[in-house]
Amino acid sequence: MNLPLFRVQDDPGPDFSQLLARSGFAPPVQTGGSLAPEMYRHGTTCVAIRYVDGVLLAGDRRATSGHLISHRTIEKVFPADNHSGVAIAGAAGPAVEMVRLFQLQLEHYEKVEGTALSLEGKANQLSQMIRANLPAAMQGLAVVPIFAGYDVKRNEGRLFEFDVTGGRYEEADHASTGSGSLHAGTVIKLGFRRDLAEADVVRLAVEALYEAADEDSATGGPDPVRGIFPVVATISADGYQRIGDAELRDVTAAIIDSRREN
Repeated sequence: MNLPLFRVQDDPGPDFSQLLARSGFAPPVQTGGSLAPEMYRHGTTCVAIRYVDGVLLAGDRRATSGHLISHRTIEKVFPADNHSGVAIAGAAGPAVEMVRLFQLQLEHYEKVEGTALSLEGKANQLSQMIRANLPAAMQGLAVVPIFAGYDVKRNEGRLFEFDVTGGRYEEADHASTGSGSLHAGTVIKLGFRRDLAEADVVRLAVEALYEAADEDSATGGPDPVRGIFPVVATISADGYQRIGDAELRDVTAAIIDSRREN
């Protein structure tokens, strides 16, 4: 078999599927391989912030399918065990399934070994799960979570970011993921202090998601009319605790009043 020759204007370049198609092989190979975004729900912006007593996780409540708002009250922040949590961004279905399996694995380890896995070990386990999802991620079903927890050995909160290949990166103070992460991360960077108390870090997280929603159509901000507020949870020596909607309503009202004054 001779190598095919092409004119300059017909050169398929490095695309092997185009090479097969232009060489007359049938059936043609589908290029791309990604699912259309309208075919699945996509969760967006989540943040994590360290404060004096531990670490906070927060996520907006909107899920999108392409340009359609497919869900207004999805939850993206979950407890992993008593002293750690996960915030998800990316394809909602695989992300929630990954979190449930992660929770089960941590519970199983604790029952078998009689002690909880270290925070580093939990982060490594989640990293391996993300790496195993890489083939699906290459088809458009990426999952990019944030993992955070209270390290009972160090007596401090710690947080970890990941990339789609399973790379694990510990951040010192704060992290963000999802389509609105640039805007949310900027707000947190400007407002962050190492001596933030719980009330201050809750307001900073809600304000970051509020500003991200103002700039990013895939991020849902607080919605006092429908009674929809971000999922916000703190993780400290006392364990994983979710902030109630009543408190978040007051925080949102204070942010809106501040915007009106300015």
